[in-house]
Amino acid sequence: MLKPKSLQQRFALILLLPVALILLGVSILGFGYASKNLFALWREVTILKLQRGAHQVDMRLARIKEWLQIFHNTAGEEASAAVQDWIVDQLRSQEGVARVSLDLGDVELNQEGGPRQGQEERPLGPARGVKHGGRRRMQFKRARISEITSPHYDSIKEHHTVSLISDLIDENGHTVGRLEVAVRFDYLVQDIMGANTFKDRTGYLVDRNGNVLICNDPKNPQHLGDDGNPLAKETLAAMATKPFGTLFGKGHPPDQVSSFYRLREAPWTLVVFAPGKEILAPIIRFRIHYVVTGFCILLLILLLIRLVIGRTVSSIKQVSSAAGKIAQGRYGPPLPVKTEDEVGQLIRSFNSMVLQLEEGVKLKEALDLAMEIQQSFLPQRSPDVRGLDIAGKAIYCDETGGDYYDFLHLFELGDGRIAVAVGDVVGHGIGAALLMTTVRAFLRGRVAHAGSAAEMITDVNRLMCIDTQHTGDFMTLFFLLLDADKREMHWVRAGHDPAIVYDPVNGSFEELKGSGMALGVDDAAKYQDYSSTKWNDGQIVVIGTDGIWECVNLQGEMYGKDRLREIVRSNKELSAEQIMQAIIADLADFRQMAPQNDDITLVVVKTKTS
Repeated sequence: MLKPKSLQQRFALILLLPVALILLGVSILGFGYASKNLFALWREVTILKLQRGAHQVDMRLARIKEWLQIFHNTAGEEASAAVQDWIVDQLRSQEGVARVSLDLGDVELNQEGGPRQGQEERPLGPARGVKHGGRRRMQFKRARISEITSPHYDSIKEHHTVSLISDLIDENGHTVGRLEVAVRFDYLVQDIMGANTFKDRTGYLVDRNGNVLICNDPKNPQHLGDDGNPLAKETLAAMATKPFGTLFGKGHPPDQVSSFYRLREAPWTLVVFAPGKEILAPIIRFRIHYVVTGFCILLLILLLIRLVIGRTVSSIKQVSSAAGKIAQGRYGPPLPVKTEDEVGQLIRSFNSMVLQLEEGVKLKEALDLAMEIQQSFLPQRSPDVRGLDIAGKAIYCDETGGDYYDFLHLFELGDGRIAVAVGDVVGHGIGAALLMTTVRAFLRGRVAHAGSAAEMITDVNRLMCIDTQHTGDFMTLFFLLLDADKREMHWVRAGHDPAIVYDPVNGSFEELKGSGMALGVDDAAKYQDYSSTKWNDGQIVVIGTDGIWECVNLQGEMYGKDRLREIVRSNKELSAEQIMQAIIADLADFRQMAPQNDDITLVVVKTKTS
């Protein structure tokens, strides 16, 4: 075997042959995919036609069954005979109903209310029946449709009819009567033989045993498969396990194709048979055109590659070598541009891409460092406070964000007391992250000194306004003090959404409201303390940012606070960490593939049982 010496030869052997095989494989896979879709489309169209025909029959039967169900609902009611007679009259008036017969064991009564001489009263158990006119009607406790018969000739009505039979059962489980409704069969199936269901196809309506009820087959078989068709037997077997389906006979293309659809209101099934070649003719024509077109395109692609490779292989090799160095982190000088054609444009684009990639790598490294620093500013673990179970988490939509939460041990506060801060800087990204770290530093520095919560937030706002007076940036904050020993809560609102409090004792929700302007807006703003002594065991406090309830899914729906409250209520027995994880999981399930457009921060505080 000759070893290729030139790059052209190696290209012809190593590249052209694999490309040809790949293109051929893609063509085969593409044809298989297209054929599969065309088969699926035919199945859907055929099943839809059968479903439409079955629906017409089901609707007519359903109207009769609705009145039967109304009659069934009179079971066990006192003095219901008049109502039952009225329902029977309504059944008789329904379109397509040939006759209605009710056998409920009526017994004629004498003047004393007993049975007439010569008539035997049937025992009814505890409920002795209901007098109706001069008769006593037997009572029943429940009823059910026991049978829908196959079509049979009614000599009285001179029509083929189908009977819906309801057994009327007493409290001991004995059948004490029967209600039979005979419906004209031609009324039920008048739309099946139309053009929309069996057009250009051999169609049948069969019962569960395969007995043919109607068909447009000129042979007029009595049973499906009497002609020895193996596909008919396979169809019967499939009908026993599936409500609808499509089967293909032997051969490629198959000699026959069958589809079936089972009715919901009667034990009958619609079946159609069609020649495979006739049905699959578009697929066969498509296959021929696809193969010829694909082969021509394959040759054209291979020729074009062969023609241009000679003058482009050198430039490609140069670009490839430079790309390999860049993959190793070595950024060299720009590649020289020797031509003005597409290869020259490729090299110019490559040089521009390398510059942007180098800048992007530096920026990514800076963002990673900023994210690492910002994440270190957030609490690394939940605080251990007597009488309280606390958990918190922040999820940023970018590498960095403007949401903030913190657990603070204030001056003069001891064990069982802690402050929780949750904030949201306007916007997100690096700018919001810088402002968040500034507010964090101001707040941590201020809480190290004595003062009320309102005084602390007022001082932080005054310091923040010095930095934001020219930028217009601001930050909302909810500051909560918890005293487990005194069972008290104190809070300050600085433009932030109120915290949500759930009391498991009475199952109610309330919000920790109050006035207060966002930080960084007005340096003269004064903030107010609010407090509450409503402290019960197992009480849950949820503080979050608007990235939670304003989260939007692909359908444009908002998550909302009602859904948040329901998650808290349904997980009230869990720990604070588990409640927080349940909320985050439900939020992700709600959002699905929709992008996260805002930072999400959540703190859950649960009072421990005394």
